[in-house]
Amino acid sequence: MQRTPPASSVPGPSRRSLLRGAGGAVVLAGAGTTLLSACGGSGGSSDPKTLTLGSNASDAVPKAAFAEIYTAFKKQSGITVRVNTKDHNTFQEQINSYLQGTPDDVFTWFAGYRMQFFAAKKLATPIDDVWQSVGGNFPDAMKALSKGEDGRYYFMPLYTYPWAVFYRKSVFQQHGYEVPTTWDAFVALCGRMKKDGLIPIAFGDKDAWPALGTFDQLNFRTNGYDFHAELMAGKASWTDARVRRAFDHWAEILPYHQDGAIGRTWQDAAQSLVAKKAGMYVFGSFVAQQFTDKSDLDDLDFFAFPEIDPSHGQDTVEAPTDGFMVSKSPKNHDAAIRLLKYLGTPEAEQIYLKSDPSMVAVSSKADTSSYSALQKKAYDMISGARHLTQFMDRDSRPDFTSTVMQPALQTFVRDPKGVDGLLSSIERQKKTIFASS
Repeated sequence: MQRTPPASSVPGPSRRSLLRGAGGAVVLAGAGTTLLSACGGSGGSSDPKTLTLGSNASDAVPKAAFAEIYTAFKKQSGITVRVNTKDHNTFQEQINSYLQGTPDDVFTWFAGYRMQFFAAKKLATPIDDVWQSVGGNFPDAMKALSKGEDGRYYFMPLYTYPWAVFYRKSVFQQHGYEVPTTWDAFVALCGRMKKDGLIPIAFGDKDAWPALGTFDQLNFRTNGYDFHAELMAGKASWTDARVRRAFDHWAEILPYHQDGAIGRTWQDAAQSLVAKKAGMYVFGSFVAQQFTDKSDLDDLDFFAFPEIDPSHGQDTVEAPTDGFMVSKSPKNHDAAIRLLKYLGTPEAEQIYLKSDPSMVAVSSKADTSSYSALQKKAYDMISGARHLTQFMDRDSRPDFTSTVMQPALQTFVRDPKGVDGLLSSIERQKKTIFASS
């Protein structure tokens, strides 16, 4: 599930190679560029028994998993889903123009700001009627994650995964470490690990996006979900004293991070955890893909990022979530609504997860009996969260996160002493970017 850096254009996709790959893009003659367009080029389907769907799931695993869902949906409804699969990065880069043209009836997308962005621009159809039917299948946090800024529903989630602090159970047992739940206990544990000859926190930021996840944890633990959401939306100032406090906490643990992070990939950092050279790793649950030996994988565990401010506790979980939306003027609106109602059932999630067990379901009624211990724990963490976030490059403008925040956080990692000037620079650039359309 290797994550790709976000494009610097419009809201785009995920951080996992699970949803990356080639194929399906139309090439403009003589131009050497790809064109994202609807099935047949005219958008949607006027056949009541046919539905068109624009998909970014170009890799084999998710493509096959989705195909199983559409087959099951046809058996139930008699409606054929014509899938228009595009290369994941092409879908990301051209989604804005695609949705303003003649898009397919339904399209795959992401929860959070990127969903709200298109909802606010009236490029998606509200699906409140869908949620009236299937809302009982979802926890409140997932419901909130699926709403636009106008309070209406625009998104149907299908699967997700959490960010947390990962560790080896045997390492903790060997040294007598206890899972920290507070900031002071976490810092003290980092100190103990360093004395014991371990790298306290594995870290690799060569691709510039992993540090975004570390900041998210620090910010919503320090300042709470509401302020974090305002900051990501460009409404709060980066020169606010609350932001400085989050960076102060980061500076406190930065000496316990793995040296040379800017030149190291996340996979190499993960190998430090696999090899028991590092004690912890703040990362997404897809770190498990680096544990190729079953005994090592069985030894992998995680805990929620520790509490910093007791008033915010550990009630926010970063859980990037993928799902579906309906385009602005679907030709087959009724079929689109029927599909999304089906996608909102535990049955549809179970079909997907059978083909792709790397994810967890978003439904509170999902059958978790076949889950691994790690999956069950991830599911419980997400289901029990009061608030869910998406990751900075989904919760904020991707042009801001890629051109401003990624290099800024790398600068901080190299030199945390210059944070005041850095935050002023971030705020100036933020104002310019968020003022643009």
